[in-house]
Amino acid sequence: MSDTSVEIEEVGGGEFERTPVPGSKLKGWKSFIGMYAGEHAAGTEFMIGPLFLTAGVSAFDLIIGLLIGNLLAVLSWRFLTAEIAVKNRLTLYYQLEKICGKKLVTGYNLANGILFCFLAGSMITVSATAVGIPFNMPMPKLTDTMPNGVTWVIIVILIGAVISIIAARGYDTVTKAANWMSPIIVIAFVACGIVALNQLGVSSFSDFWNIWGEGSEPFPGQIKFTFWHVVIWSWFANGAMHIGMSDLSVFRFAKEAKAGWATAAGMYVGHYMAWIAAALLYAVYLKSPEAQAFLSVGDAPPVAPGPLANNAIGVFGIIAVVLAGWTTANPTIYRAGLAFQAILPKLSTAKVTILAGTVATIAGLFPAFAMKLLGFVALYGFILAPFGAIIVFEHFFHKQTGIVKNYAEAANLSFNKSVFWAWAISFGIFYFISVQFDVFLSFVTLPAWLLCGVLFLVLSKYFQKK
Repeated sequence: MSDTSVEIEEVGGGEFERTPVPGSKLKGWKSFIGMYAGEHAAGTEFMIGPLFLTAGVSAFDLIIGLLIGNLLAVLSWRFLTAEIAVKNRLTLYYQLEKICGKKLVTGYNLANGILFCFLAGSMITVSATAVGIPFNMPMPKLTDTMPNGVTWVIIVILIGAVISIIAARGYDTVTKAANWMSPIIVIAFVACGIVALNQLGVSSFSDFWNIWGEGSEPFPGQIKFTFWHVVIWSWFANGAMHIGMSDLSVFRFAKEAKAGWATAAGMYVGHYMAWIAAALLYAVYLKSPEAQAFLSVGDAPPVAPGPLANNAIGVFGIIAVVLAGWTTANPTIYRAGLAFQAILPKLSTAKVTILAGTVATIAGLFPAFAMKLLGFVALYGFILAPFGAIIVFEHFFHKQTGIVKNYAEAANLSFNKSVFWAWAISFGIFYFISVQFDVFLSFVTLPAWLLCGVLFLVLSKYFQKK
C-alpha cells in the first residue's frame, strides 16, 4: 500500500469524512498503483489460486477467463467508481447517507462490517496454516467447517489478538507495515511460481498449458468452474469495491478519473499472476503421495497455504504467507471497525477495531470461511454491490428521470423507502433464482445490480411525487 492509503483511511479518523476533499490533498494516479498492487497481492490470493484447481478449470478458462474478468473489473473502477468519486469527492458512507438516510445506512454498515470480519477471519485462517507448521499441526481440510484441534484454536486466537491490537493502533501503523511487506509478498508469489514450474518439470508454454489442460472433474464438495464462471467471478470478486462503490472513499483523493486505471496493478499482479502462482503450488502438492492418498479414497486434498509455500520456497514461504494473511486481515479489520463506529459513534476507533478483531478471530476459528472463499466472496459482492447501483443510477440518470438528487438529505428523511425496496426486491428475486435453480451467485450479481438501479429510479419517481 502507498502513503495515499494512510490519508484515505484516515477518513475514519475524521479527515474530510463529511466534506469534499480539498484540491490541496489530491493525488496523481501513480499514488494509487502501490496501494492496489499491495492490497490485491495478499492473503486471499494464496487461497483462491488453489481453489480454482479444485473447481476443475481448464487452461483456457483460467488464463483467458482471468484476463477478461480482471479487465472488466478495471473498467468498472475506471468508468464508474473513479468517475463518480472525482465529481463528488465524498466517502461511500456519506454519499449513501445523502441518498438513503441515516437509518438505512446503519443497516448497510452492519452488513458491511460483519462481512469484512468474516473476510478478515479467513485471512487469519491462512496465516494460521503457516504458523502451525513448526508445531506439526494438522491442517484443515477443504470440507472442514469446525476447528480441528486445540493447537489450531490457540494459534488462531494468538494471531487474531496480535492483528487486532495492531489494527487498533490506527491505520498509520498498519500502512507503514504494509508498505514494507507488499514487495516481499509479490516477490514470494513470483518465486513460488518459478519454483513450482521447475518442480512440475515445465520447460515450454505447452507444458505450462497442460497443467490445467482440458480441465478435470471438480473435487468432492466443489462446483465445476467453466470459462464464464472464471470471467464473471473474477469481475465481481471485488464487486462491492467497484460497482458497489466502496472505493469512492479511495478515489475521492484522485486528481482525475484516469487514476482508476491504477487498479490494473492490483488485478494483473494480484488477481492474475498471484492466483496462477498459487494454483501452481497446489498443482505440485497434488502430485505428492500425501495428496494422492486423499484422492484415492475420494477426499479432496487440503488447501493449506502455509505448507504449500513452505514446500516451494521454505521458511521464506512460511513468512510470506503469515505476512500476506496479516496485510489483508489488518486493513479489513480496520475498515470493519469504521463501519461499526458509524453505528456506535460513542465508542473510540480503538474499541470498535478490537470488537471487529474479536468477531474476525472467532470467524477464523472456523476454516469454512477460507475453504469456501470462492462462494463467500461471490455472496459478499452480491449483497453489497446493488447499493452501488443506487449511486450510479442516480448520478447518471437523475436529470433524465426528473428525480431529486440526494433525496434523503433534501427531504430530511432518515429512511428512503425507494432505496430499501429497490435493494430488497432485486436481492430477493435473484437470490431465489440462485437457490432454486442452482445458479452460481456471481452470475446473478449483475442482473441484481441493474434491476436495483432501475427499480430505484422508478420507485423514486413514484414516492417523490407523493
